[in-house]
Amino acid sequence: MNNSLSSSPKTASLPQEWCVSLIGMAGAGKTTIGKLVARALGWAFADSDHIIESAYATQLQNISETLGKEAFIAMEAEIVGGLRLARTVLATGGSVIYRASTMEHLRAMGPVVYLKAPMDVILERIARNPDRGLAIAPGQTVEQLFREREDLYERYATVTVDTVRLSPAGCAARVIESLSGLNPAPCVGDASPTA
Repeated sequence: MNNSLSSSPKTASLPQEWCVSLIGMAGAGKTTIGKLVARALGWAFADSDHIIESAYATQLQNISETLGKEAFIAMEAEIVGGLRLARTVLATGGSVIYRASTMEHLRAMGPVVYLKAPMDVILERIARNPDRGLAIAPGQTVEQLFREREDLYERYATVTVDTVRLSPAGCAARVIESLSGLNPAPCVGDASPTA
């Protein structure tokens, strides 16, 4: 199979007004895969964690530790809820799913893709980068956080891509393939076109 993601006929058919939002746990590959998807589509790439870091002029972990979990989630919801993006692939922070209004905002901009990775993979990746910002309550384990969020990711996803046994390029290709099969307005409200 050719893993090239450049200018396939399927990529050209994605609506230009979409913002494709990637959700999932820290370590799921949202940034890595998001950059590959954006490059293949010829779209912009944005990372909500980096937007938050630029707004606060410090690293995400410092912000999370200073604010605490609930205040961090409220701040993240405000910043992400204010984004107006098109022709963009957006990697979101793992905690973005805690506010229904934020998720509805993302769904109004375009499809939401859940990058699903098993707990053991997430634990290993987080261990390799312990300074990544993680909205976690004092005393809460990453395993508990994973279980707490899993159903929320599933609930808000337009598309779920299982990242197990796929390279980043393979995941990006799977994301584009999954999006290519969607109705051009899959996420806006509950309205569906009538025949």
